[in-house]
Order: sequence, then structure tokens, then C-alpha cells
Amino acid sequence: MPLKIQLATIDQLDAILAQMRQMQGDDPWSEPFDEPVVRGNVAELLENPVYGVAYLAEEACEPVGYLIVCFDYSFEYRGKGAWVDELFVARPHRGKGIGSQLLDAAEKAAAEYNAKYLHLEVSHGNRAVELYRRRGFVDHARYLMTKCIGE
Repeated sequence: MPLKIQLATIDQLDAILAQMRQMQGDDPWSEPFDEPVVRGNVAELLENPVYGVAYLAEEACEPVGYLIVCFDYSFEYRGKGAWVDELFVARPHRGKGIGSQLLDAAEKAAAEYNAKYLHLEVSHGNRAVELYRRRGFVDHARYLMTKCIGE
């Protein structure tokens, strides 16, 4: 069955959340996965592409992965930027090129929304780092550091 990657709509919110729960088992976020908050944030993104876009990958009408691209603005990186914020392929479907096809969708979305660069972060030890390097992403001599502002 051919793979179908499509821009996600609010009607696919539950399918994306189901995939996100699976991802938490494989590569959990550093922040707690608070599903009601995540649901609200994904819904907001799906309804407002100024924040980003989401794609759902399906085989035989069953979700097998997803991609979320978020946008930012950086003077260092010449203006609008795009981030592969989430990229997940379900275990039984890995090794079939789906991750590469989702990266193609990320690059296309970045170009369509006028981003100058496409960024991503990957956990140390994640096997996908080699895929990203093959696709032209480079390691930085910087730390990614984060501070919570607000709650």
C-alpha cells in the first residue's frame, strides 16, 4: 500500500495525539507530556499556520507517523526559520524510508512558508541522527539550553 503524507487538519487531532503518545515511549520529551495541554497546543497549531504545520503519514488509511514543523524568526539565520519540532515513525514502519519522506515534507513546508533555514534537535543516542546527517543537517558546536518562563 502506498504511503500518503498529507497536511493535517483539526479532524486528525486525535490521530496525531495517538502517535505522540507512542513517541513518548520511544523518545520522551524533557518536559512532562501533559495531554490536555498538548491537545490544546496541537489544535492551536492546526488552526493557525503562522505557528507551524503538521503532516500525517498513513498507509492503508492507518496513521504510521507524523511531522510537526514550527516557525520562528532569527537575525542570525536571516529571518524566518523552520524547526522539525516532531518527527515520528511507528516502530513496525521504520526502515522503509518514511522518515526521509517526512523530511522531504519538512523541507517543502519550510520553502513554501519562506523559511531560510530548517533546524532540528535530536536526542543523543537516537539512531535517526545518521539520517539527519545524510540529509545535510550539521552538528553545532553549541549547547541547546532552555529555561522555563512562566508556569
